[in-house]
Amino acid sequence: MADAAPIGVFDSGVGGLSVLHEIRARLPHESLIYLADCGHVPYGEKTPEYIRTRCRAIAEFLLSRGAKALVLACNTATAAAAADLRELYPQLPIVAMEPAVKPAAEATRSGVVGVLATTGTLKSARFAALLDRFAGDVRVVTQPCPGLVERIEAGDLKSPQTRELLQGYVAPLLNEGCDTLILGCTHYPFLRPLLRELVPADISLIDTGAAVARQLQRLLGSRDLLAEGAARKTELWTSGAVESLERVLPVLWGAEEPVNFFPG
Repeated sequence: MADAAPIGVFDSGVGGLSVLHEIRARLPHESLIYLADCGHVPYGEKTPEYIRTRCRAIAEFLLSRGAKALVLACNTATAAAAADLRELYPQLPIVAMEPAVKPAAEATRSGVVGVLATTGTLKSARFAALLDRFAGDVRVVTQPCPGLVERIEAGDLKSPQTRELLQGYVAPLLNEGCDTLILGCTHYPFLRPLLRELVPADISLIDTGAAVARQLQRLLGSRDLLAEGAARKTELWTSGAVESLERVLPVLWGAEEPVNFFPG
């Protein structure tokens, strides 16, 4: 039955596991298929054309596994490929990410919002449109974060090297008077504990994982596709080294799981 079919979720790497956590918490009866495109990470420095090609291949694979919906758990993939996938699959529920400009603009007290994101996200037309739509009365300061995704991919969330890298990206935003920081990449929520050590307690940290899970629930509910009492299964795939993903799962997912290799 369609409501027992799995939900397909993918990211350039392991960052989308932060979104998968939110989906699992909100929709505990759903079966999930997660594909980490670790063989091609990071997306943030690649061209939109390259990313669209990857997203098409991944979407085709997830649909071949019976996915009833797709979640692009990657801000950079959303910017490059969400419109393309929606045009290819007009009847398919597709939920995508976007930096939380609107809630950040509503939350700021100083009127200055900082954005930590990949270069690809910050350069995208989608991000520019978000700024035009929601940030008219707010000053938005952006900070590309090369190298941060690779640290998280390795499960390195608190080493001196990661701390130094993150500190170097956060300090300019704080110096500009930001009191609200948008975590504009699905990898970055895994650094919340470290960020809390680096920024004052009154700085708000905002990401959109929970909002994505709520939108997914609404879309599935509107189409009578929500699972009820189905077996709770999570199937994991990677285009990179299987052992590498298996090694970081206890840190990022909280459990050991078998991982399958995606050769596409």
